[in-house]
This record gives sequence, C-alpha cells and structure tokens, in this order.
Amino acid sequence: MSTSTFSAAQNQASTLYLPPGSWLTVLDCLCEHFSAIGREQWLDRIARGRVLDGQGQPITLDLPYKEGLRIHYFREVPDEKPIPVVESILYADEHLVVADKPHFLPVTPAGEYVEQTLLRRLIRRLDNPHLVPLHRIDRHTAGLVIFSANPQTRSAYQSLFPTRQIDKRYEAIAPALPDLDFPLIHKSRLVDGQPFFRMQEGPGVSNTETAVEVREKNGELWRYGLFPVTGKKHQLRVHMTALGASICNDPFYPDVLKDVEDDYANPLKLLAQGLRFIDPVTGEERQFESRITLQW
Repeated sequence: MSTSTFSAAQNQASTLYLPPGSWLTVLDCLCEHFSAIGREQWLDRIARGRVLDGQGQPITLDLPYKEGLRIHYFREVPDEKPIPVVESILYADEHLVVADKPHFLPVTPAGEYVEQTLLRRLIRRLDNPHLVPLHRIDRHTAGLVIFSANPQTRSAYQSLFPTRQIDKRYEAIAPALPDLDFPLIHKSRLVDGQPFFRMQEGPGVSNTETAVEVREKNGELWRYGLFPVTGKKHQLRVHMTALGASICNDPFYPDVLKDVEDDYANPLKLLAQGLRFIDPVTGEERQFESRITLQW
C-alpha cells in the first residue's frame, strides 16, 4: 500500500492501540475488547483485509498480540438500513468537491451509520478515497458540504473555517416572531446539554454569534435567513429556540422527541443554502448555492 493510499485509508478507518492483556493473538484481543462484535465477524473482516497494521498492511489471523500495537479497522454495521435520499454533486475539480446533502443523510460515519453517509457515497461515486469533509452539518440539516479532494492542498482550505474567511448562509422556517425587531444579532455561550447530544445556552462570555433576518412571512410561519459568524454544534437550532421560534420539525429542540422515526415527508426546516469565499489556491472568488428548497 502506497503512502498516499494508506493515509486515505486512515481517514476512513478507526484506530486502536492494543490495551494491556495476556492474549495470544491480535484477533483474541479484538474479540474481547469489542465484546459486542462476534468472533465470526472479526474473522470475516480480517479475511477481507478490513483490519490493518500500523504500516497499512492487512493483518493475519495469527498475528501475535503486543501491547500498544497500532491497529486500523473499518467500522461496519451489519444490515445497515438504507437511507432513501439522493445527494447531488454541484461542483468538482482536483481540489474541491461541493455536494448538496439531503435531509437525514449523515456527513461522516457515526453510530449506526457507516456506508449510508455522504462521505462514503461520494468516495464510491468519484472513486477518490482521499475525500475529507472540510466542515460538517447535522444529519437533519440539508444543504452544502465542501470536501477536500487533494491532500496536497487540504490545509489551505481547512484554514478558511477557523479563521472565518468563509461566509455561510442558512435558511430556516420557524414560527413568527412579531414582537422582535429584525434584522438582529443573537450572541450566547453554548455548552454541552442533556442528553449528551444536545447543546444549551449557559452563563459566561458568548462563544457563538448568529445574524437573523426575515425573508418571507406566511401567517404563523416565517422564512428566516441565518448567518452564523461562529460554527458551534447545533448553534442555529439553539439560537432560534432561544429567540422563541424553534425550527419546524426539530426532533431535539425545544424538547427531545423520544423514539421518533425519520419522517422523510417532514424534515427539519433548516438548509445550508450558500457558501462564499476566496479560494486560497487560485485566488478566485467561489460562490455555491444549494438547489434544495424548503417547502412551507
């Protein structure tokens, strides 16, 4: 495996440094360390070359155990449920890929989603294992996601986000707020909430900022333009809830809807609609627009 191919594999694989123990083989260690995964599954993964050593080579069934040995393994979910939505590729060159992500599709593997993610789908479609997302949007949110397609220029594009050199524009449909004056700016401090996957506003110096405008009024529902200056997890969803207008069909805010099934006819009304930045490699202004429309 070449250095570049191994690096791409690392981006997709999970890494484990073998813990202390008295196992005879790496296989024995994996079976006990990941007790929820049966021995037959590990045997199958190793046979298919889905478990690699520190040099990126497929391990053998009898590879001796050694504490601290670095192992790369590819997460798999048996009988992973298909997500019946289709992504679009809006732009692709040697450096960047811009995709339009539909609602409900995760950007990267997590939890019960591995193959049914935007990243894995694009890797297969474009036959490019080097793809890496430059930012993330929630699974429930639709819209634009930019991927680096070239490890040689990746750092230049990654720097756009923490240095706030990229303008992000979102759209949301939420209840009307006739008592507030728009446009407005909402700032607050976001901290971890309960359950673990939620965020909440807390005391202290603000670490998030969102500009909000009203684009269209339709009775009790309004269409809002949202312009996040910062990019914290669930920022827009928490900020709209704090203003008194939780985004329509939000399963997490203001309250968690327990055991709710994905309702493809009624997605979260939040869209990553536009991105604009100066390309750090070419110096050109780049501007991308989602083709997805939020329906009332």
